[in-house]
Amino acid sequence: MGKIKRNTYQEPQELDFRTALFLAAVCGQTYVQFTNKNGLFLVPKTYHLAGEFSAKGIDDSEERFGFVLTSPRASVLAFRGSGSTVDWVSDFIAQQTAYQPVKDAGLTHKGFTDIYMSTRNQIFDIVNQLPKDIPLFITGHSLGGAVSTLAALDLASNSAFTEPIVYTFGAPRVGDPKFANHYNSLIATHWRFQNEFDIVPHLPTLVYQSPNTKQTYYYMHVKGEVKRSFRMGSVSGNHVLSSYFSDLAKEDPAFAMSICADPPGFCPALVF
Repeated sequence: MGKIKRNTYQEPQELDFRTALFLAAVCGQTYVQFTNKNGLFLVPKTYHLAGEFSAKGIDDSEERFGFVLTSPRASVLAFRGSGSTVDWVSDFIAQQTAYQPVKDAGLTHKGFTDIYMSTRNQIFDIVNQLPKDIPLFITGHSLGGAVSTLAALDLASNSAFTEPIVYTFGAPRVGDPKFANHYNSLIATHWRFQNEFDIVPHLPTLVYQSPNTKQTYYYMHVKGEVKRSFRMGSVSGNHVLSSYFSDLAKEDPAFAMSICADPPGFCPALVF
């Protein structure tokens, strides 16, 4: 891959709750894509589908894992969260591996990294066809938030999109302190929405010991925490995307209703 010309300084974008709401709704459609046998899902007004991609789980099975949308104003790379038992097994392979796409970028969660690497070529094939003069947003919920983080650093380092804008929801920790520091120095805008009662963002633990090898690994979140606080009565309720979307909708109910109305069914179901 050719050398990418980089900006020496990037100005971070301010947190925008309307952007967060829209991207959370887009994340919801990654689950629809996965659930529907034919892979159909809703595309928001003014956007069109640039491409879809799949990823391999620990058993080498391939599943739909997200898509890229584009419009005259922006493009969106969206990753699905855990939708199968295979994904959850991958989530808990918390040993670390060197992050190969970027030199000296530290260590990352092996389960997340294996999933990302299985779909990396597909993503680059799609992203390289996007208009270069509009921003690229990267988003994902849960496991999708972890893979969004891996993709953002890769794309910022190895593509024309040197300044991706990242919004994640309920994402776990992805890598060691060296990875987090490298990521934070290169990615200007990353907003990481985290419900304080959601267990997933607290995993893997800061210090993780493999039950098999007894080796110790260290984890650190990347920057950009946006702390939220809601209880939905269960472990899963505190984590599911619909709960995050409902919480964010309270910030701007009128805007939430407007994006949910066109196309109808675009948003996750509101829960209160």
